[in-house]
Order: sequence, then C-alpha cells, then structure tokens
Amino acid sequence: MSRRDRQLAGQHVLVIGGSSGIGLETARRAHAEGAKVIVTARDAERVQRAGLEVDGSIAAFDATDFDRLARFFDELRCPIDHVLVSGPGPPDIALTELGADQARRELDVHLLLPLHVAQQAAIGVRPGGSVVFIGCTDGRRATDGPPFIVAITAALSAMTRSLAAELAPIRVNVIAAGFVDTPGSAIPLGDRRRERRDHLESVLPIGRAVGPADVAALAVHLMTNTAVTGATFEVDGGQDAVER
Repeated sequence: MSRRDRQLAGQHVLVIGGSSGIGLETARRAHAEGAKVIVTARDAERVQRAGLEVDGSIAAFDATDFDRLARFFDELRCPIDHVLVSGPGPPDIALTELGADQARRELDVHLLLPLHVAQQAAIGVRPGGSVVFIGCTDGRRATDGPPFIVAITAALSAMTRSLAAELAPIRVNVIAAGFVDTPGSAIPLGDRRRERRDHLESVLPIGRAVGPADVAALAVHLMTNTAVTGATFEVDGGQDAVER
C-alpha cells in the first residue's frame, strides 16, 4: 500500500484498551493505514509490547480511574483524530448471580468509560474526527449474550445517538460484537470457548467464527467514513440469522 493510499495517513488514533484482542488489532490496522497510534491499557508489560509492534506511543493506567483518564487527555501533546474504546470481554454470569460490586465494575467499563471518553473527546478530538465504542450484541433477544452486558450495550447505543448530536461534527458510533475468537473470550467462557467456536463455525453463514480483524476492519472504516454517526453496527457473522 502506497503512502497516498493510506486512509489514516498523518492522523492520530487513540486506542483505549489496545494491548490485546480487538483493541490491538485495531491499532495494527490503523498503523498499517498510516496513522500515528497511541495505545493505553492497564497492563504495563503488554501495552509496551503493543506500542513496539505498532511503533506508537503508550500509557499504562486503568481507564476506569476517571480522574487519571482526564489527566491523560490533558497531557496529550497532539490533537487526536479518532478514538476507539475497547475493553475486557463480558462475564457470562446470570443476572440472579451477579453481585453488586461486579455490576458496578461492568457499568464502569462498558458504559461510564465510554461516557467519560466522549466528554474528553468533546475537547480533545478534532472536528470531523470520530469515537468508536466496542459493545456486545444489542439484545433484540434476551439470549444474545451475557444479559447484563446486553442491557448495557442497549443503553450504550441510546447514549451514542445522543452523543452523535451533542459532539457533532465529531462522529460517534458503536460496534456491537457477537462472539469474537480472541484469548480474552476464554475468560468468560473457560473450557466452553472451543465448543462455542466449533458450534458457530458449523452454523454461521460465513462458515467461521468472527475474529478481531473483522471488528478492526469495521472500526477503521467508521473512522474514515464521514457519513456515518449515531449508529450501532452488529458484527456477529450472521449469528442473528441462524440463532432465533
């Protein structure tokens, strides 16, 4: 790919939660498209490896420490063109078994973090730039995913529509991912990860499980397509069509 063909040449892309999985794959793709990438994550060792891989800047901190997040944005030395907010996979816990502390943690990671990033983006992201949130399938059926995170993603989609109006001309969108085959998916699924992947490979119209590169491709598209804002895009390989 020549330099003039790179869709993000000369732009700055911030990936929050970029040391593994969807976040890291998005950082790789943005770098390949010519972007200067900034990667943040909690684990200092992993974020350092990610930074070296994409020749980017790094910061190691817990983004749900919202005071620390605000300081990070204040200390940025360059204008940001695009932000992607990723995070850990959702726990596969029934609502009747979900403790209050765990519920607050999931709200922090999957709803309040996007809100705080959007508030910072209103100042720190250039006009015409974008913010992309990673969520879960949006829950048209109650069995689409871990129930509490499904509910949060529905709230995130509604919040995104309002943010798209409030932050304009900054664009704001959500990617609602189904099962994505990453090492992080092993955390909520445990020994059932292989079983889940094999099942999806046998029934999905695309004939395989969704990978992080599939989601990253859409994320970069949403950064570059200036006609799209306030929308939620499902990436599930056709799961909704076959699991009714």
